[in-house]
Amino acid sequence: MNRSEALRILGLSSDASPDEIKAAYRETAQILHPDKFAGNKKLQERATEQFKNLQEAYDVLTKKASSARAGASSRSASSRSTNGFSGLDEEQEIEARLSGIAAARVQLAAQRDAFSDERRNGIGFLAVGGCLALICGRRPTGLFLAVCALASAAAIWGAVQVLSAQRSIATLDVRLAELRAEQNKLTERLAEIREG
Repeated sequence: MNRSEALRILGLSSDASPDEIKAAYRETAQILHPDKFAGNKKLQERATEQFKNLQEAYDVLTKKASSARAGASSRSASSRSTNGFSGLDEEQEIEARLSGIAAARVQLAAQRDAFSDERRNGIGFLAVGGCLALICGRRPTGLFLAVCALASAAAIWGAVQVLSAQRSIATLDVRLAELRAEQNKLTERLAEIREG
């Protein structure tokens, strides 16, 4: 990938400053981060590919700036290297990952709230359907039997909705916990970089 392709991916002009490059990368990383699409495997795979292109574009644009800074700096990039990035590049990478994690956590929390609402609705259908089925089941006439059948179906649908929503909530809770743990590790690493 050359510089012009990298600028195009980030939506920048050829005279973009390092601060503009960093800001564009962060904004685009928040939009494209694969964790935002945790509920849809196909979208997550596409986002992963686009995120890789974004990271490559960012690397292309920052390596030239990094090499210029490395020449001016008294410390060499190799003495600050960790995981293949210079200290500043790693710091930017961690900040971008933290931004992506924050965006993903917001989206997953919103999904969890939606499933909680579904669970509440399911409990309501289960309760109302069950009560109607009990009331109508005591009078075995044609109309009451039809109402009883509908009420039973509503109760069963409510139970299925409650179980499905609960499973989804549990999955989202696990993913949120994983993101929280990753966020804590990255925050600790960022503190180490800034101190050292």
